[in-house]
Amino acid sequence: MQDVQIQVIARMKSDFPTKFGIPRQSSLVEQLHSTIVFEPEFRNPDALRGIEDFSHLWLIWQFSEAVRSGWSPTVRPPRLGGNTRLGVFATRSPFRPNNLGLSSVKLLQVEHTKSFGTVLHVAGADLMDGTPIFDIKPYIPYSDCRTDATGGFTDSAADFILDVDFPAELLIRIPEGKRDAAIAVLSHDPRPSYQRSPDRIYGLAFAGADIRFRVEGKTLHVIEVNDL
Repeated sequence: MQDVQIQVIARMKSDFPTKFGIPRQSSLVEQLHSTIVFEPEFRNPDALRGIEDFSHLWLIWQFSEAVRSGWSPTVRPPRLGGNTRLGVFATRSPFRPNNLGLSSVKLLQVEHTKSFGTVLHVAGADLMDGTPIFDIKPYIPYSDCRTDATGGFTDSAADFILDVDFPAELLIRIPEGKRDAAIAVLSHDPRPSYQRSPDRIYGLAFAGADIRFRVEGKTLHVIEVNDL
Protein backbone atom coordinates (compact mmCIF):
# COMPACT_ATOMS: atom_id res chain seq x y z
CA MET A 1 0.00 0.00 0.00
CA GLN A 2 1.38 3.39 -0.98
CA ASP A 3 1.46 6.08 1.69
CA VAL A 4 0.08 9.48 0.71
CA GLN A 5 1.35 12.60 2.44
CA ILE A 6 -0.79 15.70 2.80
CA GLN A 7 0.17 19.09 4.16
CA VAL A 8 -1.42 21.19 6.86
CA ILE A 9 -2.50 24.38 5.08
CA ALA A 10 -4.08 26.18 8.04
CA ARG A 11 -5.06 25.91 11.68
CA MET A 12 -8.25 26.83 13.48
CA LYS A 13 -8.28 29.52 16.14
CA SER A 14 -11.35 28.86 18.31
CA ASP A 15 -12.66 29.25 21.85
CA PHE A 16 -12.26 25.54 22.72
CA PRO A 17 -8.87 24.72 24.29
CA THR A 18 -10.02 21.09 24.76
CA LYS A 19 -12.40 18.86 22.81
CA PHE A 20 -14.99 18.55 25.61
CA GLY A 21 -18.12 20.51 24.78
CA ILE A 22 -17.40 21.04 21.09
CA PRO A 23 -20.65 20.61 19.11
CA ARG A 24 -20.91 17.10 17.73
CA GLN A 25 -21.44 18.41 14.20
CA SER A 26 -20.70 21.64 12.38
CA SER A 27 -23.34 24.34 11.87
CA LEU A 28 -25.26 23.33 15.02
CA VAL A 29 -24.15 26.48 16.84
CA GLU A 30 -23.94 29.38 14.41
CA GLN A 31 -23.10 31.71 17.30
CA LEU A 32 -19.64 30.12 17.45
CA HIS A 33 -17.18 32.37 15.63
CA SER A 34 -13.64 31.24 14.88
CA THR A 35 -10.77 32.10 12.57
CA ILE A 36 -8.83 30.08 10.01
CA VAL A 37 -5.15 31.09 10.03
CA PHE A 38 -3.05 29.81 7.16
CA GLU A 39 0.41 28.34 7.54
CA PRO A 40 3.18 30.69 6.29
CA GLU A 41 3.68 28.71 3.07
CA PHE A 42 0.02 29.20 2.11
CA ARG A 43 -0.42 32.87 2.99
CA ASN A 44 -0.82 33.87 -0.63
CA PRO A 45 -3.93 35.99 -1.14
CA ASP A 46 -4.25 34.72 -4.71
CA ALA A 47 -5.14 31.28 -3.32
CA LEU A 48 -8.33 32.82 -1.90
CA ARG A 49 -9.30 34.94 -4.89
CA GLY A 50 -13.09 34.75 -5.31
CA ILE A 51 -13.78 32.91 -2.04
CA GLU A 52 -15.80 35.85 -0.69
CA ASP A 53 -18.46 35.08 -3.33
CA PHE A 54 -19.41 31.91 -1.42
CA SER A 55 -21.46 32.01 1.76
CA HIS A 56 -20.29 28.63 3.12
CA LEU A 57 -17.19 26.46 2.97
CA TRP A 58 -16.21 22.84 3.50
CA LEU A 59 -13.24 22.17 5.76
CA ILE A 60 -11.25 18.93 5.66
CA TRP A 61 -9.30 18.58 8.88
CA GLN A 62 -7.72 16.15 11.32
CA PHE A 63 -9.09 14.84 14.62
CA SER A 64 -5.69 15.66 16.08
CA GLU A 65 -6.70 14.56 19.59
CA ALA A 66 -7.93 11.16 18.37
CA VAL A 67 -4.93 9.87 16.41
CA ARG A 68 -4.24 6.22 17.25
CA SER A 69 -2.19 3.42 15.82
CA GLY A 70 -4.50 0.98 14.08
CA TRP A 71 -8.25 1.22 13.65
CA SER A 72 -11.46 -0.68 14.36
CA PRO A 73 -14.17 -1.48 11.78
CA THR A 74 -16.87 -0.67 14.36
CA VAL A 75 -17.34 2.17 16.83
CA ARG A 76 -19.82 3.04 19.55
CA PRO A 77 -21.53 6.38 18.75
CA PRO A 78 -22.00 8.41 21.95
CA ARG A 79 -25.48 9.49 20.83
CA LEU A 80 -26.55 5.83 21.01
CA GLY A 81 -25.47 5.56 24.64
CA GLY A 82 -21.99 4.21 24.00
CA ASN A 83 -23.11 0.57 23.86
CA THR A 84 -24.41 0.06 20.30
CA ARG A 85 -21.78 -0.67 17.66
CA LEU A 86 -21.99 0.62 14.09
CA GLY A 87 -19.58 0.51 11.19
CA VAL A 88 -17.00 3.26 11.39
CA PHE A 89 -17.91 4.44 7.89
CA ALA A 90 -21.57 4.72 8.94
CA THR A 91 -20.65 7.32 11.58
CA ARG A 92 -18.76 10.58 12.02
CA SER A 93 -16.55 9.04 14.72
CA PRO A 94 -13.09 10.61 15.06
CA PHE A 95 -11.55 7.15 15.43
CA ARG A 96 -11.12 6.45 11.73
CA PRO A 97 -8.29 5.03 9.62
CA ASN A 98 -7.14 8.52 8.61
CA ASN A 99 -8.71 10.58 11.41
CA LEU A 100 -10.19 13.05 8.94
CA GLY A 101 -13.12 15.33 9.72
CA LEU A 102 -15.47 17.18 7.36
CA SER A 103 -17.27 20.36 8.41
CA SER A 104 -19.39 22.99 6.73
CA VAL A 105 -19.00 26.53 8.06
CA LYS A 106 -20.41 29.94 7.22
CA LEU A 107 -17.91 32.43 5.83
CA LEU A 108 -18.31 35.69 7.73
CA GLN A 109 -15.35 37.74 6.54
CA VAL A 110 -12.11 37.62 4.60
CA GLU A 111 -9.60 39.79 6.45
CA HIS A 112 -6.13 40.85 5.40
CA THR A 113 -3.89 41.09 8.48
CA LYS A 114 -0.31 42.24 8.96
CA SER A 115 0.70 39.38 11.25
CA PHE A 116 -1.01 36.36 9.64
CA GLY A 117 -1.75 37.36 6.07
CA THR A 118 -5.28 36.72 4.86
CA VAL A 119 -7.49 34.95 7.41
CA LEU A 120 -11.03 33.62 7.20
CA HIS A 121 -13.57 34.37 9.90
CA VAL A 122 -16.21 31.64 10.03
CA ALA A 123 -19.28 30.63 12.04
CA GLY A 124 -20.52 27.22 13.12
CA ALA A 125 -17.20 25.37 13.22
CA ASP A 126 -16.84 22.27 15.42
CA LEU A 127 -13.04 22.41 15.69
CA MET A 128 -10.78 22.72 18.70
CA ASP A 129 -8.25 25.52 18.92
CA GLY A 130 -5.16 24.61 16.91
CA THR A 131 -6.86 21.92 14.80
CA PRO A 132 -4.90 21.27 11.58
CA ILE A 133 -6.83 21.91 8.35
CA PHE A 134 -5.85 20.09 5.18
CA ASP A 135 -8.16 21.64 2.61
CA ILE A 136 -10.88 24.25 2.09
CA LYS A 137 -13.52 23.98 -0.61
CA PRO A 138 -16.54 26.14 -1.46
CA TYR A 139 -19.97 24.82 -0.48
CA ILE A 140 -22.06 24.57 -3.66
CA PRO A 141 -25.82 24.64 -2.87
CA TYR A 142 -27.14 23.06 -6.07
CA SER A 143 -25.10 19.89 -5.55
CA ASP A 144 -24.21 19.83 -1.84
CA CYS A 145 -27.69 20.40 -0.42
CA ARG A 146 -29.69 17.16 -0.65
CA THR A 147 -33.25 17.85 0.45
CA ASP A 148 -34.19 14.16 0.20
CA ALA A 149 -31.42 12.95 2.51
CA THR A 150 -32.10 10.80 5.57
CA GLY A 151 -29.94 10.95 8.68
CA GLY A 152 -30.02 7.44 10.14
CA PHE A 153 -29.58 7.37 13.90
CA THR A 154 -28.82 11.11 13.92
CA ASP A 155 -32.43 12.00 13.05
CA SER A 156 -33.19 11.97 16.78
CA ALA A 157 -30.43 14.48 17.62
CA ALA A 158 -32.99 17.16 18.56
CA ASP A 159 -33.97 15.02 21.56
CA PHE A 160 -30.73 16.06 23.25
CA ILE A 161 -31.45 19.80 23.34
CA LEU A 162 -31.52 21.19 26.89
CA ASP A 163 -32.88 24.31 28.54
CA VAL A 164 -30.00 26.31 30.05
CA ASP A 165 -30.24 28.00 33.43
CA PHE A 166 -27.32 30.45 33.41
CA PRO A 167 -27.65 32.92 36.32
CA ALA A 168 -26.96 36.52 35.33
CA GLU A 169 -24.29 36.93 38.01
CA LEU A 170 -22.36 34.05 36.42
CA LEU A 171 -23.06 34.92 32.80
CA ILE A 172 -21.34 38.30 33.16
CA ARG A 173 -18.08 36.41 33.77
CA ILE A 174 -18.16 35.27 30.14
CA PRO A 175 -16.85 37.82 27.59
CA GLU A 176 -19.86 39.78 26.34
CA GLY A 177 -19.51 38.73 22.71
CA LYS A 178 -19.26 35.04 23.67
CA ARG A 179 -22.31 34.70 25.94
CA ASP A 180 -24.86 33.63 23.33
CA ALA A 181 -22.41 31.08 21.98
CA ALA A 182 -21.74 29.68 25.46
CA ILE A 183 -25.46 29.20 26.11
CA ALA A 184 -25.96 27.58 22.71
CA VAL A 185 -23.05 25.18 23.25
CA LEU A 186 -24.43 24.14 26.64
CA SER A 187 -27.92 23.62 25.19
CA HIS A 188 -26.55 20.83 23.00
CA ASP A 189 -25.69 18.79 26.10
CA PRO A 190 -21.88 18.41 26.20
CA ARG A 191 -22.06 15.37 28.49
CA PRO A 192 -21.17 11.89 27.25
CA SER A 193 -24.48 10.19 26.50
CA TYR A 194 -23.80 7.37 28.94
CA GLN A 195 -23.44 9.77 31.89
CA ARG A 196 -26.79 10.90 33.27
CA SER A 197 -26.27 11.42 37.02
CA PRO A 198 -27.97 14.68 38.14
CA ASP A 199 -25.36 15.04 40.90
CA ARG A 200 -22.32 14.94 38.66
CA ILE A 201 -20.54 18.25 38.05
CA TYR A 202 -18.98 18.89 34.64
CA GLY A 203 -16.50 21.54 33.53
CA LEU A 204 -16.47 23.17 30.09
CA ALA A 205 -13.46 25.26 29.05
CA PHE A 206 -14.73 27.98 26.72
CA ALA A 207 -13.55 31.48 25.78
CA GLY A 208 -11.11 31.68 28.66
CA ALA A 209 -13.62 30.51 31.27
CA ASP A 210 -14.17 27.28 33.18
CA ILE A 211 -17.95 26.78 33.21
CA ARG A 212 -19.16 24.31 35.84
CA PHE A 213 -22.60 22.78 35.39
CA ARG A 214 -24.89 19.89 36.21
CA VAL A 215 -27.96 18.55 34.40
CA GLU A 216 -31.27 17.65 35.98
CA GLY A 217 -33.90 16.29 33.63
CA LYS A 218 -34.02 18.54 30.58
CA THR A 219 -32.38 21.54 32.26
CA LEU A 220 -28.68 22.35 32.47
CA HIS A 221 -27.80 24.45 35.51
CA VAL A 222 -24.61 26.52 35.48
CA ILE A 223 -23.33 26.62 39.07
CA GLU A 224 -19.90 28.27 38.80
CA VAL A 225 -17.72 30.18 36.34
CA ASN A 226 -14.01 30.74 36.90
CA ASP A 227 -11.15 32.05 34.81
CA LEU A 228 -9.00 29.41 33.15
